Amino acid sequence: MIAPLFAMFDAASRREFDCVLFWSLDRLSREGVLKTLEYLQRLTSYGVDYKSFTEQYLDSCGVFRDAVIGILATIARQERIRISERTLAGLARARKAGRVGGRPKVVVNRDKVLHRRRQGVSLSQIADEFGISKGSVFNIVKTASG
Repeated sequence: MIAPLFAMFDAASRREFDCVLFWSLDRLSREGVLKTLEYLQRLTSYGVDYKSFTEQYLDSCGVFRDAVIGILATIARQERIRISERTLAGLARARKAGRVGGRPKVVVNRDKVLHRRRQGVSLSQIADEFGISKGSVFNIVKTASG
C-alpha cells in the first residue's frame, strides 16, 4: 500500500474525518477491483463514508450503496477466478515445456554432514563447507537424532 493511502487509513481508524471524496475509483486505487473493494470495506468498518466525485453511483451515503458494493464484490470474485485460471494455465504451460517449478534440489551427503557435526563443527561452518543453508544442516541433524 502506498504511503498516502496508509496515512489515510491510519487517520480513518482514529475517526479524524467522516468521508473520503475521490475523483474516481481508479484514482483511489489502481490495485484492481478486489483490493479496491477491500479498501472501501475497510473505510466502512471505520465508520467513514466514501464518495466518487465523477461516478455518482459510488457513494456510500446514497441509496445504491449496497448494490454498488454487491456489484464490486461480484467483479472482484470474477477477477480472483481469472487470476487463478491464468496462474494454473501458466504453470501447466511451463510443465509442458519441461520446466520444473520450485526450488532446485540440493544434493548433499547426509552421512558426511552428520560426521562433521559429530566432530563438533558448528552448523554455520558445515553449511558453508557443503554450500547449503544452516537450516538444511539443522534439519539433517534433527532428522538423524530422532
